[in-house]
This record gives sequence, C-alpha cells and structure tokens, in this order.
Amino acid sequence: MTETVSEAQSADAVLMVRPVRFASNPQTEESNAFQRRPDLDPDTAQEIATREFDGLVAALTDAGVDVCVFDDTEEPETPDSVFPNNWVTFHADGTVVLYPMLAVNRRTERREDIIADLSTKYDYRITQTIDLTGHEQDHRFLEGTGSVVLDRVNRIAYACVSPRTDLDALGDFSQRLDYDLVVFEATDSNGVAIYHTNVMMCLGTAFAVICLESIRDEAQCAAVQCTLERTGHEIVATTLEQMEQFAGNMLELRNRTGETLIAMSARAFGSLTPEQRATLERYGRIVSAPIENIEDHGGGSVRCMLAEIHLPKKGSKPE
Repeated sequence: MTETVSEAQSADAVLMVRPVRFASNPQTEESNAFQRRPDLDPDTAQEIATREFDGLVAALTDAGVDVCVFDDTEEPETPDSVFPNNWVTFHADGTVVLYPMLAVNRRTERREDIIADLSTKYDYRITQTIDLTGHEQDHRFLEGTGSVVLDRVNRIAYACVSPRTDLDALGDFSQRLDYDLVVFEATDSNGVAIYHTNVMMCLGTAFAVICLESIRDEAQCAAVQCTLERTGHEIVATTLEQMEQFAGNMLELRNRTGETLIAMSARAFGSLTPEQRATLERYGRIVSAPIENIEDHGGGSVRCMLAEIHLPKKGSKPE
C-alpha cells in the first residue's frame, strides 16, 4: 500500500501520444461496442486522426493546460496509442502505475522512455512504480482510468465489470493504492457490457456525469448514487443515447491560473441538453474539439486520450 498523500481531483497537465499508425484495432473490436467498423483506408484514417489530435492539443493548450506530447513510434504497431490513459496513471505522491491490457498489441504502448522523459525533460518527481501488468499472465485485466473512474479526493474507485475490468485485478489495485471500490455492472442499449467505466461516467470535484440507465440492477444503481451524493457530487444523469455519443467520456482539468475546465469531444457536447450544459458550466468552462474519426475507429473519446499528470514537480514539498 502506498502512503496516502492528499490529491486534487483535477490535474493541470496531461500526457498525450500523437498517433503514427492509427487504425481501427481488430484485437479490441469484440469487447468494444463503441468501436465502429472502419470506412476509411488506413492512410486516410491516420491523416485525419493526426489533425484531430493536434486540434485537441491546441484547444487544451489555448485553455491554459500543460500538454506533454509524445510521438508514437512506427514499430511496434500500436493502433490505439492515442489512448494512453489505459496503460498508466500518475499520482500526487510520485507514484506511477502500469496496468494490464486485454489486447496483446496494446501492451507495447507501455513505454519506459515516456516515463523517464517526464522526469528528465518535464521535471516531474517519480518516487515509485507499481506494476500491475503481471495479471496479464492470468488473463486478468484492468485498463487504467478506462476501467476505474477515480475520486482522487475521497480515494474511491468506481468500476463496471467487463472483459477489460477484472475483480481480482481491481482488488490488487485497491489494496496497493488504498482506494475503496464501488463495483457494478453496466450495459448498453443492446444489453452488452460496457467495456470501460469512463464511457458511462465522469467524475469532477463536485459533479458526476453518469448514465444511470446503464446500471440495470436497482441495488447497485442506488449504491452508486448514494456514494456520489455522500461525497458531495451533483449528478448529471445522461441517457443511453447520450452515452453512445461519448457524453460520459469527459475529464475535469485545471489550467495554469487555477480555472476549472471540462474537456470533452464536440460530439459529446452536441449530445447534451441546454440544461445539462448549464449545470456543467457552473462547475467549469467546457473545452471541446471534434474527433469523430478517432471516436468511430478507436471507440474512445477525449477522456481516453488524456492521461492526467498528478505527479509533483521536483523540489516541491508533499502536500
């Protein structure tokens, strides 16, 4: 178990990986109902993905977020490298956590050079690495902040069980990171298990965007609601249709001046009602960018593209 250090919910910096060989990944297709069959040739999909990626980087940078951009490598081929939040998380005590991934071709997204550069080039202090990837040998998976939506302030991890979110791996995470767990089952409009928790819910400091309709078990749904309300979160309930437009795949951030931001895709923003937008805007300024090609072919959205950096800077004092 790590030593508990107080942590803000939102980070002011994110890690992003610019794609080089972006494509619809056949190894993830079976478990990701949000991933649509490709209608573009690989070269065109990559070209558009690069434009979308750079547009999101620009939107976040213009909003005052520090964006640490790393380019993917040509080899090995990693079609989903644009989604780094699945293989790594960064924590305020200097901990880096590496996660077990279901798709074999996603495991090589884990890059020691990126972690080293965060220390040497960006001056972040890393105190330890917790490696959960051994679970892959036993076919147990836990795909970072795709699988777990973290309430970093109250140290609660929300997780919907799926082929990519294993209970034993969750237990290991909980014990080693000192997080309580709220575990439930969630399904889409076709009754298919939702592959990642972060497509059906987003947690900010004082709000929660969540598709309660996807949690069919009444007792589980009530438990989730109760925990969110007990920890002071206003619930913004979305529909299954909105969830399928990535309305849950958002991330609260802070900019350099301390302003709260809520990052999401243009598609997700367009799916929200005026009332939902107004509620969210009470908690932060919305920053959005169009990434439809990445969403369609990759099956993930803006939150999946952002690995928030909570690491302390070298020379800073622990909170």
